[in-house]
Amino acid sequence: MPCQTTRPTPPSSERRPTTRRRPAVSLRRQAATASVALMALVALVALAAAPLGAQRTLPGFAEAIDVRVVNLEVVVTDRDGNRVTGLGPEQFLLEVDGEATAIDFFSEVRDGRAIQRSAAGNAEGPGAIGGVADGEALRTNYLVFVDDYFSIARDRDRVLDNLRQQLTALGALDRVAIVAYDGRTIDLISNWTGDRSEIAAALDRAQRRDAFGTQRLAELRTNDLDRRQRAELALTNLERLEQTGELPDPNFMDTRLQPVELAYANRLTDQVEKSVLAAVSTLRSFAGPPGRRVMLLLSGGWPLSTPEYTVNDLRATAAAVGAGSLDNTFPGPGELYEPLVDTANLLGYTLYPIDVPGQNREIGVSAEEGLGDFERLDPTVGAGSGATAREVQVHQALGYIADRTGGRALLNSQRDEALQRAVEDTRTFYWLGFTPKRNEDDAAHSIEVQIVGRPDLRVRARDGFVDLSRGAEVTMMVESALLFGDPPTNKPLALEFGKPQKRRGKIDLPLEVGISLDEITLIPQNGQWINELEIRVTVMDAVGNRSETQLDTIPIAGDYQPRPGQSWFYETTLRLRDREHRIVVAVYDPISGAILSSSAELQL
Repeated sequence: MPCQTTRPTPPSSERRPTTRRRPAVSLRRQAATASVALMALVALVALAAAPLGAQRTLPGFAEAIDVRVVNLEVVVTDRDGNRVTGLGPEQFLLEVDGEATAIDFFSEVRDGRAIQRSAAGNAEGPGAIGGVADGEALRTNYLVFVDDYFSIARDRDRVLDNLRQQLTALGALDRVAIVAYDGRTIDLISNWTGDRSEIAAALDRAQRRDAFGTQRLAELRTNDLDRRQRAELALTNLERLEQTGELPDPNFMDTRLQPVELAYANRLTDQVEKSVLAAVSTLRSFAGPPGRRVMLLLSGGWPLSTPEYTVNDLRATAAAVGAGSLDNTFPGPGELYEPLVDTANLLGYTLYPIDVPGQNREIGVSAEEGLGDFERLDPTVGAGSGATAREVQVHQALGYIADRTGGRALLNSQRDEALQRAVEDTRTFYWLGFTPKRNEDDAAHSIEVQIVGRPDLRVRARDGFVDLSRGAEVTMMVESALLFGDPPTNKPLALEFGKPQKRRGKIDLPLEVGISLDEITLIPQNGQWINELEIRVTVMDAVGNRSETQLDTIPIAGDYQPRPGQSWFYETTLRLRDREHRIVVAVYDPISGAILSSSAELQL
């Protein structure tokens, strides 16, 4: 063999080293249906690379997010909400993590056209953002995300109808792309286009899709039925206590989530996490369009706090329902949406969440179905609060997403004017850009913009960014590809699956990954040609449950530079359930930055 591995070399290429075993990897809660145990074996063999056919890449997908400049779309208004124009860069104070930061790029956009301004007394001043010339029309890209998983078809179609009727509000250069998520995969309805007839046709196609909000409603009603039955039992206990002084059930005052509630809250948390991941993946897959970037997020009803949504009462908090005593299984308010906010801020997207259900009395107990005197003892029951408590939860979630990214939440009747309002809100603003210090450590950084000497003015902008590491970037790319159903790059891997073996109710599926050494970089060091690749594997089953993305390293070391056509082989075993699965595998070369990947559909 021309190259040697760091372990004992087999006498011929027909033999493989002993499998290097690793313990089974535990997975996220919602992915109990698919587990992955990594047992790695690597060897360099003098064989021609397996044929690698052409594979379709994701629409608009970039292999890497290289954010050297953070752009801020800043809206300035007076106390009456009127837009304030004509400000120069010297009037803005930009602070990152509380420290004043230089504004490297500055443009004012007024009525959709750029107006270049220099700092007073400085002929040069900050440069223009995006190379937009003075007086030039600015393109806005509207990425429409349709949540079919939570939405009821009636409500979704009403919003889509109104979007179609408002297409005339778009500027001449504006473009629209549309995707939809059904709880398992993201479907591309339309890639970027400015053709109004194509956009209208795509909205028609989106309306013909199945929506699954009635299933979410049925799950909610099962939870509410159990709460109502327990409330009636508790009321009986209360009456017995008042009449006799006896307490038949000492636990009737317990306000913690009970088994049915706990199951519902866990399921709801998983469903929202999946939906947020789908929105994140959509942003990631449309990362780089030139011009301003806007996402219209059609949400079918994502709450801010899943335990509070479960109990349906305005006075309830996560602590009040005992969520804190349940091993902290639930994210805190807003935590569910941090990945979406961070990704939007990283990529320069302003989010406009749309309240698809609008005013909806179907999602809670009505005031006419009050739960009587038990309200005195258990404020989590929700007597008299009706759907309001859950609507507040949904509105708070949408407001949180909008506020953190510099957008506006379009609630209740505003859903009928969503596109018109978003267009109007994005036509006049200030565009600021700065070059952050990059450590690529996944650290979050705060941003604050103020107008110097003008406390009467109000400022709206995104409030931070994340210094994304390359590893986190690759993981995001792999998870995006899983939901879109395509390999994330056009540099494919050779995937070869072995014979499935049943084991304790599950199936072990051998997988060999062929990595073409023509596509990666080996560097000479201490007499050897070396690299240490990263491999990521993630799996999703037929109902949308996915494994946590598993990470392993592949050390490569050889005495000689490899010849053209050689491959390095990595072997692993996937432990799966007996059903359909989709798998995505990606290999990252930290030296060159190259990413190789492939995906496959499996029917076990």
